[in-house]
Amino acid sequence: MIFIGENIHIISKSVRAAIESHDENFIINLLKLQDKMDCVDLNIGPARKGSIFEWLVPLVKKHSGLKISFDTTNPAEMKKGLELFKNNADCFINSASKDEERFEKMTDMALEYGCNLILLTLDKETGIPKTSDGRLEIAFELYEKCLSKGLEPEKLFFDPLVLPLSVDQSQAMEAVNTIRMIKESFDPPVKTVVGLSNVSNGSPVEIRPLINRVFACFAYGAGLDAAIIDAKDIELYRIVNMLKNNTPSDKIDELYKKITETVKNFGEISDIEYDVNCQEQQKIIKAAEVISGEKIYSHSFTQI
Repeated sequence: MIFIGENIHIISKSVRAAIESHDENFIINLLKLQDKMDCVDLNIGPARKGSIFEWLVPLVKKHSGLKISFDTTNPAEMKKGLELFKNNADCFINSASKDEERFEKMTDMALEYGCNLILLTLDKETGIPKTSDGRLEIAFELYEKCLSKGLEPEKLFFDPLVLPLSVDQSQAMEAVNTIRMIKESFDPPVKTVVGLSNVSNGSPVEIRPLINRVFACFAYGAGLDAAIIDAKDIELYRIVNMLKNNTPSDKIDELYKKITETVKNFGEISDIEYDVNCQEQQKIIKAAEVISGEKIYSHSFTQI
């Protein structure tokens, strides 16, 4: 699993202020926070006020060993960041979709700089398909176009686009099923990536880590290759590594592993055995039931 830290994001008021004021210490501390990640996502939005990467990229190079996921809607700024970083083989361009103009620019840069390319399963005109079949259809179109341009399949990371559980509960499993279908459908094979925190957007802050951790088990069980995550959630990072290395240390870890294996083997969450007298295990199972659609989501689902 490739871990991409999400914590330098222009939507955050504090991050935006730090970028605008060139607060190096603030950014350096965020880089240290993400030192366990493989990559840092530098989400700078449209970058209309001069070059942001011109300031950010040298900070990343000087103060961390992290690769970069270059995340901007400004192609010129994207190119500038790639030129500054130079060693881009394990870096990411985030992202392209069925927007023809942007697709051409992003794929051209992916070819020129030899980096990974994140491909969103959405259409600029119609948005995100409601079904995994619809998202897979877009993935096939993008795949063929990428291969025709000479991009290597192993450099392609398809994002099924996780929507908030609190907005449309059914979409959690559509994203999981899209991951599974993408992993099974392409030859040569491609990879998958998700913005993991999206699944808990809009949920109460106290249950967001639980939702993210359990959804990570679902996604990993379906074959997920990379995740953009909140680097502050050390437990999430630990859980995924535990699953990867098959090193459960207690009954809680065993439960996370059971959920992952259940998803992998097309099982039912309701068939999982757990300690009904353990409050933490109860909450984990309730989250799994909500994500799978076996129970209805509410902000208070852990208390029902």
